[in-house]
Amino acid sequence: MNFYEHTLIARQDVSQSQIKQIEDKYIKIIENNEGNVVKFESWGLMNLSYLIKKNKKGNYLHFKIKGKGKTIKELEKNEKIDKNLLRFLTVKVKKLDLETDYFKKSDDQ
Repeated sequence: MNFYEHTLIARQDVSQSQIKQIEDKYIKIIENNEGNVVKFESWGLMNLSYLIKKNKKGNYLHFKIKGKGKTIKELEKNEKIDKNLLRFLTVKVKKLDLETDYFKKSDDQ
């Protein structure tokens, strides 16, 4: 089994209930293809560096996955045809970092 970090960006006008549906849809695809979601993070609505399909912002969703290559292939095949998504990126890693929350809001500010 390999480890992957997978980030996708949903359109800015997608509601919270639709984001939950997107999350559930892709978790189900991963699990149906011999994969396992180790950790899921919703990073929220953030500015994009440049316009993507006329959007200035996007909802970021981040999955830490343990699975096979065919798991990622099936996941990306479904994401290519999803109209609610702007972009996605999969990175193969040697070890998953489950400790750090990079986009967690800190209370000390």
